Amino acid sequence: MRGSKHAAHVIGPDGSILTQASLPPVNLKRWVARRKAEVIAAVKGGLLTMPEACRRYSISNEEFLEWERHYESEGLEGLRASAKSLRGKGGTVH
Repeated sequence: MRGSKHAAHVIGPDGSILTQASLPPVNLKRWVARRKAEVIAAVKGGLLTMPEACRRYSISNEEFLEWERHYESEGLEGLRASAKSLRGKGGTVH
């Protein structure tokens, strides 16, 4: 693995081992909270860089940082689409 700047694997949000091969698919259309958390774990653990993750999944840096911010403050619940849409409309998430 000479010259590699990435970790071989990281621990995912559910305790499972994540590798490049087990990351969410590149052509993913529906983002569930667990998959977002797996991408965050991959970046935090060094499996991908943030720019690589954003390119791979066609998301903006801002969107990734939003995922990360919500995950750090609210856990998986903060990554759920229904929670996000309520926050965006000024609603309260219970």
